[in-house]
Amino acid sequence: MKRLFFVFLIFAGISNTNFSQEKAMAWDSKFALAGGFTPGWIMPNFDGFNNQIKTLGLDEFSNSGFFATGGAGHVSLPFLRNFRVGGMGIGGSTKVSKEINGRNYEAKYSSGFGGFTAEYTFPFVSKVAISAGVILGGGNRTLELYNNNNEFSWDEIWQNIPDVDQQEKNIYKKLTNSFFSVTPTLHLDIPYKRFFAFRIGAGYQIAVNENWKADNGQKISNVPSNLNNNSFFIQTGIFIGFFNY
Repeated sequence: MKRLFFVFLIFAGISNTNFSQEKAMAWDSKFALAGGFTPGWIMPNFDGFNNQIKTLGLDEFSNSGFFATGGAGHVSLPFLRNFRVGGMGIGGSTKVSKEINGRNYEAKYSSGFGGFTAEYTFPFVSKVAISAGVILGGGNRTLELYNNNNEFSWDEIWQNIPDVDQQEKNIYKKLTNSFFSVTPTLHLDIPYKRFFAFRIGAGYQIAVNENWKADNGQKISNVPSNLNNNSFFIQTGIFIGFFNY
């Protein structure tokens, strides 16, 4: 009986040690539960657009990109060590304009995207989190073209719509494209007192679907092949939550 009792004590001790080790290992893994504001910088491929707007006499869109704002959140999964999931979204716009022969010409480009995020945080780095991941989702981009003389009359707006033969004084065109995307990412998160973290990261968006539409959803034909949605972006962020790095 004593032997059985000692065997039971040894077994219980081993089980308790294993449980404690597993618990410690789980606590030592990279963990985060957070959400925050994520401003960034988007750098699309403007080649296809710039070839066209130059013919209007406008300057080209800058290849350096434009400022964007967004939000993101993520949570670590307890059953997958150092693995976290979440979501994000970001968007912004840029424009070029010029007065030509007394008329205002403007081209405005807007882009936004977001989706489901999955990231693996490298366990061999301490006190910070370096994570490689992917964003699965989609987005939308818009090109708006303006040509007007700064003279708008309520009556004239309604008169011009049914009269297709009348010379338009003010012209507005809207081109839109919705797409699906896969975006590899790499982020560095630096915690501050467990409840705040600062982020710097980057990603490259690979987009699918080059079907463009005009105005009220009318399909556009003969779209140039160099109009693609692929873009590089830099993301920063301030997160509030709980962090164990």
